[in-house]
Amino acid sequence: MTTRKQRQRQAKTLRIFRKVHRYTGALLFIFFLFISVTGILLGWKKNSNGWLLPDTHKGSSTELRHWLPIDSLHSIAINVFKDSVSQTLPADLDRIDIRKSKGSVKFIFEQQNWGIQLDGATGQVLNIGKRRSDFLENVHDGSVLDDFFKTDTNTFKLIYTSLLGSALFLFTTTGFWLWFGPKRLRKARREIS
Repeated sequence: MTTRKQRQRQAKTLRIFRKVHRYTGALLFIFFLFISVTGILLGWKKNSNGWLLPDTHKGSSTELRHWLPIDSLHSIAINVFKDSVSQTLPADLDRIDIRKSKGSVKFIFEQQNWGIQLDGATGQVLNIGKRRSDFLENVHDGSVLDDFFKTDTNTFKLIYTSLLGSALFLFTTTGFWLWFGPKRLRKARREIS
């Protein structure tokens, strides 16, 4: 049996949860908007007909023993970058993505998210493309702030992901109680009646 005092305590808890839910949502609205939009786009990146992420092209051989050495492929990628993308941008490499099953190697450059795909065996250019999804990933996880402020410690990314992950947990918890709490109160009222 639920007493009147217990119902009042439950109602007060619901009012507190409603305030927390409302104010946290208002404070973090813009961040949740960024996360939701970038999350949707990232989910579609491989189905964007190469606009968000260039399709992975097939090379001539999946046998690594037939491939050119990585340093030779790297030199080709640098030359292609300077000839086809920009002679003024630094050709600093962010990472190399080897796709053995496709017979291709992707050289991803730090500047403006350019990627050059080469045939691993011949060094032939398979694709030169803008990797817009890399920028979206940086916005999605907050590392765009670390890039902007040139921090090496991922401080902003850690704060951003911790804050928004905690807020999502808070929204889930308060949202559940905002749904479940009134049901409990109605049930308590029926018990008293």
